Amino acid sequence: MRRFAPVALLALLAACPTYDSAKYASAQDGLMPADEFAKYGPDQAIATAVGREFGKAADGTTPEALATQIDAALAYAKKFPSITAVTADTLGHRLVLTFASGWHAQVVPITDGKSGDETTGLPK
Repeated sequence: MRRFAPVALLALLAACPTYDSAKYASAQDGLMPADEFAKYGPDQAIATAVGREFGKAADGTTPEALATQIDAALAYAKKFPSITAVTADTLGHRLVLTFASGWHAQVVPITDGKSGDETTGLPK
């Protein structure tokens, strides 16, 4: 029985999932294109722009890069007067935006190669 203990421990270790949700949160497969979502209204355009800035700030592979990425996206989001609150969910790799209209949006990194200011429909 003692001979199988290392094998059982190795199997148990192999069964533990990884909790790196960054690759799942930033994957855009199966989602509406960001430019199409931005056309739905000014709040949606702002959420798309913040997501683009969140995606282009850094790669987020290290804790320092993730902190830089979040700080840049928070600073960008705060420049819009219609956003009343921004909360960073660092474990989920997302930002939660609260708009003056009462709408809440969870924003994940959008890595389509565009900056936030290139988003169509942004309010002036």
